[in-house]
Parts: sequence; C-alpha cells; structure tokens
Amino acid sequence: MAAIVAFVSQKGGVGKSTLARALAREAAYGGLRVKVADLDTQQGTIVDWHRLRLSLGIEPIVSVEAFGTAAQALEAATGYDLLIIDGPARTSQATLDIARAADLIVQPSGASRDDLIPAVREFHALTKAGIPKGRLAFALNRIGTPAEEVASRAFLEEAGYSVLAGFLRDRPAYRQAQNTGHSITETRYAGLNDQADTLIQSLIDRVTNG
Repeated sequence: MAAIVAFVSQKGGVGKSTLARALAREAAYGGLRVKVADLDTQQGTIVDWHRLRLSLGIEPIVSVEAFGTAAQALEAATGYDLLIIDGPARTSQATLDIARAADLIVQPSGASRDDLIPAVREFHALTKAGIPKGRLAFALNRIGTPAEEVASRAFLEEAGYSVLAGFLRDRPAYRQAQNTGHSITETRYAGLNDQADTLIQSLIDRVTNG
C-alpha cells in the first residue's frame, strides 16, 4: 500500500504545490513509484507544471493527475509507493477527508501572523475532528531571515505541533525553477538546492520513519 502525504492549507499561496512538486521529484529520483493527486481543481497548478515538465523532457518523470475527491485519488494509488495529495486551497470537508486518509499531513506556513495564526487554527480544527497530532507537521516557507525562522518555529511548536527541519527562504530562483518545469531542488544554485533538499529530506524521513 502506498504511503500517503497530503499538503493542506487554510489559504492559497502558502506553498502546498511547491512542496508537493519537490517531494515528488526527490522521491521519484530516489527510485520510488510516485503518484501526485492534484485536488485543487480550480487552479490545477501541479497538472500544469507536469505538462511543462513533460514538454521539456525533464526527468525523472512523475505521474500527475487531477481528481475531484480524495476517494478518487486513493483509488488511483494502487501500484505506487507514494501518493502525494495537493489539497484544495481552502478549508473544506475535502480537507478533513484527505487528513483522515493520509499518513502525514503537511501545512506550509510563512513567518507573518497572517500566515501563522490561520495555520494553527487549521490544525486545531483537524485535531478537534480526531486527527492525531503525530500525523500533522508544519513546513516553513518564504522565510526572510534566520530570526524569522526561529520565531516562527517557536510559535508553531508552542501551539503544540511539530515543524519539519529546514526551511525555504523567499528567493526568486525558486520561482524561476518552477516556471521552467523544475522543482525547488533543481534551481541553478547549489546552495538553494541544498537548503530545499534539507526540508524535503526531513519530510521523507518523517514518512519513512513513521
């Protein structure tokens, strides 16, 4: 049975698709059979990225498909080692359905209170609905300075949740890479790739180690 990692958020633009792409790329590069389910049907961000990647012949190739529901995505996971779900850009019943099915639920967050407070509320809602805290993790994204990273991590941990090791800085090169069908671990800059890889490896370790 495939391991299931879901990316969720209370708001759009926080980095769900960015992290889902990178996890898919790294897992496929490591030899896993990966399926990405894009449930953000209004945006279709990962589907569009996948088409661009295919048209440019960028390897490794990852299977990406749009689905209307979590149940449909789960049915398509047969034969894969890892199912990555990019959830809707807003909280909905689908978010809870995804969380109940996933082995790990990751929510990206920036450093501002406008990001952090809604993100914590989202996880509070999931735990209230019966999702174990051990299956929830934050990923820090679009961080400006090391001080912001420390403060954001402390805020989320004080709220009672784990935060993945590493973080993503707010760098144009990450956006440029994705605009050309690559992931954040495939930029032109080794240092930025290494920083992104630290975060993604932390995510992979969390999945494989339970």
